[in-house]
Amino acid sequence: MTQATITGPVTGGARGWAFGAPVFDLAGHGYREDEFFLEGQATRYAAAPGTELGFDGHWQVEPVESAPFKTRLVVLRPVDPAAFSGTVLLSWNNVSAGYDNFGGGDAVLFGSGSALVAVSAQRVGVHGFPQNPMGLMTWDPERYGSLSIPSDDYSFDIFTQAAQSLRGGAGGVDPMGGLEVRRIIAQGASQSAGRLSTYVNAVQPLAGAIDGFLLTLYFGSGSPLEVGQGFVSLPAPGTEEARTRPPLVGSHQLRDDLDVPVMVVNSESETESCYGVRQPDTDRFRYWEAAGTAHISRQAMASAGPRYQRDFGFVPPDQPGINEAPMNPVIDAAMHHMLAWVEHGVAPPSQPRIEFVGEPPAVSRDEHGIARGGIRLPEVEVPIAHNSAIPLTPDFTSRLGGSSSPFPPEVLRALYASRADYLKRFEQAAREAEAAGAILPGDADALIAAAQGSPEPEL
Repeated sequence: MTQATITGPVTGGARGWAFGAPVFDLAGHGYREDEFFLEGQATRYAAAPGTELGFDGHWQVEPVESAPFKTRLVVLRPVDPAAFSGTVLLSWNNVSAGYDNFGGGDAVLFGSGSALVAVSAQRVGVHGFPQNPMGLMTWDPERYGSLSIPSDDYSFDIFTQAAQSLRGGAGGVDPMGGLEVRRIIAQGASQSAGRLSTYVNAVQPLAGAIDGFLLTLYFGSGSPLEVGQGFVSLPAPGTEEARTRPPLVGSHQLRDDLDVPVMVVNSESETESCYGVRQPDTDRFRYWEAAGTAHISRQAMASAGPRYQRDFGFVPPDQPGINEAPMNPVIDAAMHHMLAWVEHGVAPPSQPRIEFVGEPPAVSRDEHGIARGGIRLPEVEVPIAHNSAIPLTPDFTSRLGGSSSPFPPEVLRALYASRADYLKRFEQAAREAEAAGAILPGDADALIAAAQGSPEPEL
């Protein structure tokens, strides 16, 4: 196969910036942002003759066809070569909403000296949905009009070629600006985690391009290898499709014979989907679940507001009543541990899993409706509100947001002798989660400070 080509850095366009790029001061952290185009021939895969994509994840596939593609990479890297750790976090951009969505730098990235490379691997991210397209080509045709992905069937090899390009495996310019990449950790959330699941089971044994995998908010099933022009989208809230779309159910495990680590980090929202495909922790696998959290939190929605405002000119409306126990402290800790695992061979600590009862199995809950077991954030262990994955309505999109409702005064008085008692216990719970490795010291400090600065609870 001919070698792919990298061109760039990409500049200009009608808008003048890379879609979805971070809105905070990268330079203040010693980082820079560049965008590149990756162009070449991509391969699609199918199950090998006489095999099936079975429950154990030990899938055998073979290349069946190739087609031309052109897509983009967004690179966040240290300005000072001496500050680079040698590790790249390779992000599979999420396209469930009809446009490219990726995380863009945080305390773990900056504190570790790692780089982040966001890959637009799927057709919807470039072309958008057929109706009301919001893909890159529509958002800025002057900048992105030459991009093309024929089908998501080719996304797995596009992701491989993106990884290889960071290690000199592509012609043209070096997207890392001369930095030597020694390790690549693939990361993806939600739909992107599903695609990485298929990559783990089917493609990694052939390509060997990735040194570790972090799947977050994963519902327990990989994406199909062959979809043609099909795509996955979120149903509009309140529609018949949203009301009738069934809950997601995990269908297979992740293969257990790779020589690289794999970690799954889930909120309470994904636990019932994954219950039937849970796997034990091993020297190459970790599985975390955080009680009282949801696929989407109110804080996560708020944090995305500045990017929405810049790229689309509006901020999504607030969603009152959705979950307010954010996953980001747990995901920060997981990324910190993944870096140590891949760089130094130090595995993340195992964590307790959310408890289930009954038949069919359901999450076990205390008298306040809060899940038992799992990672216990201080908001969950020392609650002043009910936070869970229980949706406000049966609507599919509502199921992603879970729910939050404050405790009435009489419940708060029964739980805590005083506000000082509450704050003392909250801090203790935060430090216990920190000691368990489930959250980082900086996030524990931030959670404690937020509790101390809040007027709630009034006791």
